Amino acid sequence: MIDKRKAYEEKFDAQLQEWSAQIALLKAKADKAKAEAKIEYYTTIEALQHKRDTAKAKLQELKAAGPGAWEDLKTGAEKAWAEVKTAFHDAVSKFK
Repeated sequence: MIDKRKAYEEKFDAQLQEWSAQIALLKAKADKAKAEAKIEYYTTIEALQHKRDTAKAKLQELKAAGPGAWEDLKTGAEKAWAEVKTAFHDAVSKFK
């Protein structure tokens, strides 16, 4: 159980780092975009940062949870994670 939990947390940590890198790439593209596009970029970036921060908070809850509560929190975290993943995929596809 401990190894599974640790692997799960490491997977989420790695995903958070990937999302942060994607946000940085979007910011770089936004800086090069024209005025109207910049507004759209930065609106999207702000939403993504908020979703990433929410997912990060869920991960912190998981890390702090006891063994019994961890399983219960895992389901909620997976749902939040899926929403963030979809939002990132949509944003990256939109700005390609």
